[in-house]
This record gives sequence, structure tokens and C-alpha cells, in this order.
Amino acid sequence: MAMNKDLTQGKPATVLWKFCLPLFGSIVFQQMYNIADSLVAGKFIGENALASVGNSYEITLIFLAFAFGANMGCSVVAAQLYGAKKEGELKTAVYTTLIAGGVLCAVLMAVGFLFSRPLLGLINTPEILMADSQLYLDIYVLGLPFVFYYNIATGVFSALGDSKTPFLFLAVSSTANVAVDVLFVTTFQMGVAGVAWATFLCQGVACGLAMVVMLKRIHPMGQGQKSQIFSGVLLKRISLIAVPSILQQGFVSVGNIVIQGVINGFGPTVMAGYSASIKLNNLVISSLNTLGNGISNYTAQNIGAGAYDRVKSGFRAALKMVWLVCVPFVLLYFFMGRPFVTLFMEDPQGEALNVGVQFLQVVSPVYFLAATKIACDGILRGAGLMRQFVISTFADLILRVGLSIILSAQMHSSLGIWLSWPIGWFIGMLLSLFFYARCSWNKKQRAVPADNSPRRGAPGGNSAR
Repeated sequence: MAMNKDLTQGKPATVLWKFCLPLFGSIVFQQMYNIADSLVAGKFIGENALASVGNSYEITLIFLAFAFGANMGCSVVAAQLYGAKKEGELKTAVYTTLIAGGVLCAVLMAVGFLFSRPLLGLINTPEILMADSQLYLDIYVLGLPFVFYYNIATGVFSALGDSKTPFLFLAVSSTANVAVDVLFVTTFQMGVAGVAWATFLCQGVACGLAMVVMLKRIHPMGQGQKSQIFSGVLLKRISLIAVPSILQQGFVSVGNIVIQGVINGFGPTVMAGYSASIKLNNLVISSLNTLGNGISNYTAQNIGAGAYDRVKSGFRAALKMVWLVCVPFVLLYFFMGRPFVTLFMEDPQGEALNVGVQFLQVVSPVYFLAATKIACDGILRGAGLMRQFVISTFADLILRVGLSIILSAQMHSSLGIWLSWPIGWFIGMLLSLFFYARCSWNKKQRAVPADNSPRRGAPGGNSAR
């Protein structure tokens, strides 16, 4: 219990930094899974293997969207209950998520095994890449329970204000993944299958450890308070956060798949360049999203405790934090993109390298826009304002998908696709800021309490003005 942290006490900026820094470290290691896969595939197998792994990755993000939704639904509700000192209900929320998550995971695995080839066909996967892409995807689907339960466990740790434990698990398993990747591909000559099985094994170990520690952590909580194995009422509350999060992530993934389809029309060279650069880009966006999750947990705990004044000051601190994180990425990607993309290339002199560098130089300068949007979204989600959260995300996505199709056709170049990112992020940021500005955090009735009822003298309500 010692690692649990009350985020309703202490200076907001200090609390957020201490809580979010391990989260940032966690996502860096999480991204090492995918980056290691691409790095090993590109360097030790070849350009087609790199394209196959990158191609499959866009579909794996759909499955990951459901795991992420389970994470956020459980995490936000658990954080609100923890802030409200309702630890018995918190345990019930966790058990409910584990059961519902298991059922959802089983359904997704069935869909994955039955429709992996049609899904790959939908994104215009070249026949030369089909076998390797399907193999990688099938092994990923087999490991889906690890992805699901690991995400739920880390969501619970975050709700309790503990961001260090997940970081330790990921640091060890991600480092091991790099070593096992190289071992399976170079020593055992397993090709793309080796890359996939290495990820499967290491994610399994991380999941097992996280689940054991998480269950031990919550077991002594709520002594004397009533808890259940399953609650339909809490499942509904969790779903009100989880379903919009799944839809948001799912539609982003579908949008990325449409964009991948447009990219595939330009051939394997552009595909390989994009596959390398999008991994580097996703490292930044995933890092910012993870910080956004931390901001959601901070917001949820404080709303559960009725400490609404801390939400606004927390947002100001959050903006400084995400902008500071952006600075080194912008500088490195814009001015030194070539050596980073080269890491993934078997032929670093090829056109694929130029494509990857061009993508980073177009997208990296506007990371600050994405960071601002994500910080706003973290507050909105933690407060339960999911309608506003989803609207701003969909606007960004629809613009990016539509513009990538239109601009690439007009310019007869993949540059048109890259230009859709800055425009989409800009409009999404404006919407998120607009929705945040309409929430009067100093007027307590505008925020959502932990159970949609008044808490500690704060009037209830769940609407933005």
C-alpha cells in the first residue's frame, strides 16, 4: 500500500510531475516493443519484413484500442472512488473490469483469427507481404489476453496514484524483448515469426507479474466496506468512460488503416519509409497520450475528493509538462531525422529513407499542437466529459483521413498525406481548448463527482456550460 499516492494533496505541478514521469518512462519502454520489432525486421531480415511488420501494426492498434478503453474505464472510475475513500467499491470495479474484459478479449480473438486476412486485404496489402503480415498478426492476436490484462492492471496502479510499479515491469520486459528479438531472428533464423513470438513471450511475463502485484495490492483495501465480484451498476459507470475511449481509439485506428491504404498505393518503398518514421512519431504521440492518461487520473481523484480548484491549476501544470516533453523530440526529429530513420533501414541510401525523413520534418514541428489537445482531453476524460472528448478527436481524425486522400491525389505525392497531420491536430486542439474553456472548474457544479452525486459539499452535475 505504500506505493499508493493521494493525488489530491500537495502542489499540483509537483504532484503531476512525480506521478507522470514514471508513466512517461513506461511508454518509452512500451514503444520499445514495436520499435525493436521494426528495427530487427528491417536490419536482419529486410525491407519487405519491415513493411510487413509496419503494415500489421496498424491493425493491431484496433485491438489495442479495446484494451486501452478497458484501462481508462477502470482507471478513471477507480481513481474517483479512491479519491472518495470508497475502497470497497474500488475493488468491485476492478473485479468487474477483469470479468468484462475477459469476455471482450475472447470475442476479439475470435474476430482476429477469422478475419486477419480480409483485414489485411482491406488495406491493399501487396501479395508479396501478405504471408508475413498475416503471420505477425495471428501471433499478436494469440497474445491479446496479455495485452488486455496488463492494461487493466496498469490502469488500477495509476488510479491508486502508483506510476512506478508499471514502469519497473515494462523496463525489464521491454529490455528483454530486444534481446529475445535478436536471438530468435539471428540465431534461430525464425524471420518475422521470431519478432512476433519474442513480443508474445515478453508481454506474457509482464502481464503475469502486473496482475499478481495488482491483486495483492487491492486485497487488503476497503476492510469493513462491502465489495462484490461483479456489479452491473459499476460496469455501466466504467462503460461510460470505456466505450467512448474505445470508439475514439478505434476510429483513430480505422483512420490510420485508411491512411495506410492510401500509402500502400504508392508501393513498398513508401510503405517502408512510412513504417520506420511512424514508429518514431508514435513514440511521441504515445508518450503524450500516456501523460494525458496521468492527467485524467489526477483529475478523477481530485473530482472524487471534491477538490475542484486543483483541476484548473493542474491543467496549467500539465501544459508546461507536455510542451517540455515535446522540445527534444521536435529538435531531434526535425534536424536529425535521417540517422533515426536509418536505424530501421537495410539500405539507408534508398528512397524509403527520404520518405521517412520527409514525414518527420513535416509532422514534428507541430507536436506542440497535439500536446495541447492531449492535455485538454486528459482533463475532459478525467471529469467524465466524454462527449466533448470524442467530438474533438473525431474532428481531428476525419480531417486527417479526408485530407490525406484529397491532397495525395492532387499532389500525386505522399507529401500530401503527411500534410494532413498538422491540419487535423490544429483543428482538434482548438475544439479541445474550446470545450475545456467552457468548464467552470472554480464553480464546482460544472464537474462530475465520483458517483454523479454531490460529494463533500460540492454540488453535482455533469454538463459543460
